[in-house]
Amino acid sequence: MNNPARSERHALCDLFLELGPDAATLCAGWTTRDLAAHLVVRETRPDAAGGILFARLAPHGDRVRDKVARTDWTKLVERVRSGPPRLSPMRVPALDRLTNTLEYFVHLEDVRRAQPDWSPRDLPAELEDALLGALERGARLMGRRAPCGLTMTPRGGIAIVAKKGQPVVDVSGPTGELVLFIYGRRSVARVELTGPDDAVAAVESTRFGV
Repeated sequence: MNNPARSERHALCDLFLELGPDAATLCAGWTTRDLAAHLVVRETRPDAAGGILFARLAPHGDRVRDKVARTDWTKLVERVRSGPPRLSPMRVPALDRLTNTLEYFVHLEDVRRAQPDWSPRDLPAELEDALLGALERGARLMGRRAPCGLTMTPRGGIAIVAKKGQPVVDVSGPTGELVLFIYGRRSVARVELTGPDDAVAAVESTRFGV
């Protein structure tokens, strides 16, 4: 069975090398070098990775990331490609799929879609299935800031409730596009929102994500 997390990781590293360390990303203020450093810190420095979730830890995380970012570019990309440390539980394939598929899919698209003339990919079935499972598990957490009821409907699938409430706005589209939407990439997510006009406008202006 293919591991979509590993495939997305390698695809992102290939793109890093193709574009170089100074290319744009959709992560505000970050170049490809900054994003690569973030990925290394996330997997190798748990003391610094906490800054992603907790504001009071962010200054330490920023200092560590800035130091890692000064690594030679080719070596930095190789550190991303090689993955977590040898004894990390995230090297177990099942945990790798669980913890890294979304991370690397979203960040690969952060780089791809920041470049001119991008277009959506045709996603492999294994990746589609993994993204759908992650969306089903995480929609309520990621959609908690919705100002009304929110459902996510994959193309040809069943609506996933991201937040209960009335009125309801439904976000529909391919699974990967729904993931990008709920991860805060509304500007590039090719989805359709349906519902009362004022509720749709409110959802459009909501900051989703972690």
